[in-house]
Amino acid sequence: MGSLSLEMDFEPLPMTPRSLAMTPRSLARQRLFPNVENKKQKVAPPGAGPRKNLELEVMEPGLKNDGPSLDTILVNYLDTLTQRVNYHLGYPVNICYDHYATLAPLLQFHLNNCGDPFLQNTVDFHSKDFEVAVLDWFAQLWEIEKDQYWGYVTNGGTEGNLHGILLGRELLPEGILYASKDSHYSIFKAARMYRMDLETINTSVNGEMDYSDLRAKLLQNKDKPAIINVTIGTTFKGAIDDVDVILETLKDCGYSQDRFYIHCDAALCGLMTPFINNMISFKKPIGSVTISGHKFLGCPMPCGVQITRKSYINNLSTNVEYIASVDATISGGRNGLTPIFLWYSLSAKGQIGLQKDVKRCLDNAKYLKDRLELAGISVMLNELSIIVVLERPRDHEFVRRWQFHVSKIWHMLLLCQASHEKCLTNSSVN
Repeated sequence: MGSLSLEMDFEPLPMTPRSLAMTPRSLARQRLFPNVENKKQKVAPPGAGPRKNLELEVMEPGLKNDGPSLDTILVNYLDTLTQRVNYHLGYPVNICYDHYATLAPLLQFHLNNCGDPFLQNTVDFHSKDFEVAVLDWFAQLWEIEKDQYWGYVTNGGTEGNLHGILLGRELLPEGILYASKDSHYSIFKAARMYRMDLETINTSVNGEMDYSDLRAKLLQNKDKPAIINVTIGTTFKGAIDDVDVILETLKDCGYSQDRFYIHCDAALCGLMTPFINNMISFKKPIGSVTISGHKFLGCPMPCGVQITRKSYINNLSTNVEYIASVDATISGGRNGLTPIFLWYSLSAKGQIGLQKDVKRCLDNAKYLKDRLELAGISVMLNELSIIVVLERPRDHEFVRRWQFHVSKIWHMLLLCQASHEKCLTNSSVN
């Protein structure tokens, strides 16, 4: 089947007044909700705190309803989101995407990329051509030939992790899963779901895997294969586990390449590190890599990309007569709109644009770190990270207003929507 190239030299389509998302809000309301009086709805003033629970219920058409109409509820919700989007620095999602208006007409179609992305099925309403183009782009980024890889667009980083760990277990059924205590929670979910033996590895203060602890536990379980989760950017501290050190440790402990499997959870940093160094490369004996598409790149819906070696996938593939295809995915039916959004973003930005995004985000993170230190605030920033970590503020309203995730410490993510001005606003911590 044909595939689409991402090596395109074009500018994103201009957002004209006909593009719904770029019209003034009053016009947007008028088009979307013609039955709602076109007046500014009441929303919380800037910085007033998180949105409140709407306490909704499903309405029954034709029955008397004393509450607001469907359109009024949606208009108010739209207003709230429009205001709250300016206060989003605590969770990893890039909200700077301007392609939703261009691609909005596709929402009238049900697109389901069921089954293997590389195989046609009996239904024409899919976007597998776009999906393969996206997969080819990532395969090239992570240095694996087209005829040597297999992958698919997932519903998020968790699905990619579940798929990668499952591949490791199917290849090495007696294997023990090794994961640092700072690994994403989905890795521990995978261990429970697949009933795998798990060794949790200690981490350093900055969140990176403790390689001496890994070595000790590998030697302790030398009679069993190793399935290792390598985190390329931990959730809270942005620490990066060193693939090369882990490979050297495996070798020193006597593990041959047929006795270990490495999955790289690169949810946030998998699109960043290739533009700084080539730590993620299938030229090394790694088994799979997953990223989240909505985090660094940006996408309206949660999504991800999972890439593995083609030779491994037969262990998961099953023939499904109903869809006239084979399926080695976790979810089966998959959102066919997602690959189009990813393809459009990658094509519009290109590698040069992404490289600029990486530099801008790293610069912003360093800028915020320096300003906080000047203010006498203790702060941590890992190398190649855009996550600034510091002590928890005492002002709970401040935390909720900016939608920060906190425990004993808290962090800010300097993605594309973060400017120097916004950094300065946030640095006024109580």
